[in-house]
Amino acid sequence: MGEIVLVRHGQTEWSANGRHTSYTDLDLTADGERQARAVAERIEGRRFAAVISSPRRRALRTAELAGLAVTETTEDLAEWNYGEYEGITSATIHETDPDWWLFRDGAPGGESPEQIGERIDRVLEKVRPLLGDGDVALIGHGHALRVVGARWLGLPAEYGGRLKLGTATLSVLGFDHGRTAIDVWNSPCG
Repeated sequence: MGEIVLVRHGQTEWSANGRHTSYTDLDLTADGERQARAVAERIEGRRFAAVISSPRRRALRTAELAGLAVTETTEDLAEWNYGEYEGITSATIHETDPDWWLFRDGAPGGESPEQIGERIDRVLEKVRPLLGDGDVALIGHGHALRVVGARWLGLPAEYGGRLKLGTATLSVLGFDHGRTAIDVWNSPCG
């Protein structure tokens, strides 16, 4: 049985500054490109039955620099829609809403935890049958991939908030005695 390899895209200007980035389509920084190239060393020797990516440039460029041939793009792997909080840092949001937590509250004008959970469930439903043919790489974004980790374990999307995930990191989802498990989480590449 194959594993799911999660690759968070390399650094962008906004990720470096802590700004929430969902639908804004940013390029990688020079450091982000270096990070993405380092992913190639970490996945060397794996046989991928599929490579599924968010359609955002930062994810597609990360896949390209990592040497991954994307077989499909899907909006279901796009980052959490931050709505009115697009481009704003958590610190700024907390000035007016000190108790706000994305994974519990969602984003005004954007997505709720339940909505992103439904999107991620569709991705996992598509991926499960492919694991019999090898590994599957999912190239995406920090908050969305954290929800992938939570939903893989059968937990609500909110639990993704407990799974820290840096830029250009590698995580591996697999099985332990037939049950879903996290094999590797938030392992830096470069």
